[in-house]
Amino acid sequence: MCSVCKKRFKGHANLIAHMRIHTGEKPYRCTVCNKTFTDNRRLKEHQPPQSEEKPFRCGVCSEAFTAFCQLKEHQQCHKGEKHHHCTECGKAFTHLYLLRSHQRAHSDERPYSCTECGKCFRRSFDLKMHVNTHSEARPHLCSECGKSFRRAAELRIHLRVHTGEKPYPCSVCGMGFKQTSQLKVHERTHTGERPFPCPDCRKTFKDKRSLLTHQRVHHK
Repeated sequence: MCSVCKKRFKGHANLIAHMRIHTGEKPYRCTVCNKTFTDNRRLKEHQPPQSEEKPFRCGVCSEAFTAFCQLKEHQQCHKGEKHHHCTECGKAFTHLYLLRSHQRAHSDERPYSCTECGKCFRRSFDLKMHVNTHSEARPHLCSECGKSFRRAAELRIHLRVHTGEKPYPCSVCGMGFKQTSQLKVHERTHTGERPFPCPDCRKTFKDKRSLLTHQRVHHK
C-alpha cells in the first residue's frame, strides 16, 4: 500500500513506480535531449527505436530524423538564424511569413481591407487594430489620469508614462524605450538602415513619420 494516498498494488515494483508520482523522481533519461521520465514505457514513447524511416524533417535545412526529440534538439542550431532574404533590399528574416509581409512594403500591396471604410493594410494585424477605431467603446481606464483606451495593451503602454518604465533596452548603447516600435526606430541609428524610400525622389528615411514629413516638399 502507498503510504501517501493509500492506493494498493499487486507487486512491490508497481508500488515503487507509483511512488515517483509523489516524489517527482524521473530516473529514465532520453539520451538525445536529456528529458526525464517516471518509467521506461514513457521514455520509449518519447524516443522510439532507431530505424531507417525518418519522418521528422527540419523546415530550414531539410535534414530528417527518426524521433521528434532529435529534430527539436537539431533545430536549436538554427535558432536566431535568418535564412529568408528580401531580393529588393537584402534584409533577412527568420521566417518566410515575415519576409512576405516585409516585401509588401516594396510593392505597396495591401491585401487586407476594412469593411467599414475600405482602407487597406499590408498586415492582418494592422487591419485588426484599425477596425477597433470604428468602435466607440473604451473600457480600459487609467487609474492615474482617467484616460480610457480601447485595448488593454494600449493601457499598459500608457501606464509607462506614469511609472517611467522603459522595458526595452538597446543592445548597443543600453538606452531604454517604452515600446518596441521606438526601440526599432532607434536601432537604425546604429545600423544605418533607412527602409522608407520616397517614391518621388528615392531619398530614404529611418521611419515613416520622417518620410511623410518629407513628402510635403513634393506635394506642397
